[in-house]
Amino acid sequence: MSSMIRDSPLLGAEAPPPHKPCDVSRSMKGRAPVRADLSGSDLQVWSQPRLRTRPGPERPEEGSGMERVLRRCRIQNQLIRECLAECLGVFVLILFGCGSAAQVTTSEERSGQYLSINLGFALGVTFGVFVSRGVSGAHLNPAVSLSLCVLGRHPWMKLPFYVFFQLLGAFLAAATVGLQYYDAIRSYAGGQLTVTGPRATAGIFSTYPADYLSLWGGVVDQVIGTAALLLCLLALGDQRNGSIPDGLQPVLVGSLVLVIGVSMGSNCGYALNPARDLGPRLFTYIAGWGVDVFKAGGGWWWVPIVGPCAGALLGTLIYQLMVEVHHPPLPSECQASCEEASESKMELEAEPHLKSQC
Repeated sequence: MSSMIRDSPLLGAEAPPPHKPCDVSRSMKGRAPVRADLSGSDLQVWSQPRLRTRPGPERPEEGSGMERVLRRCRIQNQLIRECLAECLGVFVLILFGCGSAAQVTTSEERSGQYLSINLGFALGVTFGVFVSRGVSGAHLNPAVSLSLCVLGRHPWMKLPFYVFFQLLGAFLAAATVGLQYYDAIRSYAGGQLTVTGPRATAGIFSTYPADYLSLWGGVVDQVIGTAALLLCLLALGDQRNGSIPDGLQPVLVGSLVLVIGVSMGSNCGYALNPARDLGPRLFTYIAGWGVDVFKAGGGWWWVPIVGPCAGALLGTLIYQLMVEVHHPPLPSECQASCEEASESKMELEAEPHLKSQC
């Protein structure tokens, strides 16, 4: 509207006397005489100028070629969109997390130390949440998806699809890190891809227990770590426990992963996420590390799957029983309960009358 006003030929012109017609004749090249009758605020144009326009480039109605291609790639199915977002979010998480582990390991801690790996995974989680939270809710973890299904906040039907695409994202990210650090890994390990030993490189991608840790000790470690993760995640998402700005939540989730890493990471690498561990482990199995990735640590591979799932359910139960169920009811909930109570009272009062009629 403002551009139309700026381009108007009447802007700033003096108005002719009212009810007095005026003839405007212009001898400009390419124009026909224009006769206008200005009466008050009405403008009546009797003849339009003949404009000579140069042929210009046609503007496509649907945007540029790239925009048309992207529009054709648009997916309408909500479940597919959510699964793709989960896949990309986990990809970002593992790309930065395992990438930092690869840099620290292959440089023999000249380009980072253990804290660098913790920061890599923490920031990977942060940006993974930013990538996918608006579409899928940014679960990024099958244990989180399972807990939300148990709470009734996520459909059970979507659970297998979420888990599959989370695994796929982790697998693809591990493959990307393996490709990026291929020469460094070969040089560090002397051309051998080993799972155990002083030059082992499988630990770049998946978690393995320390020499002193038993299988059941590892299960306990994963249960406690993932319970702490879910307990704090539910607290961050509980608006009735405290209001947190929307843009700050991913940063706090990354900080949560960081504090778990620096306090619970020495036993077995704080997997806390079945997809984070199994996806890269499948990659190492295919890429040349072999079946030892499933045999090492006394068959350790199942611990980062079972432990996080059990720990997530435990942490969810603890937070629900100790905090969330004790919140005072909302006004809407009070009104609904009062309406239900009044309806029940009316039914009880009407029951004797109905029996007398029978």
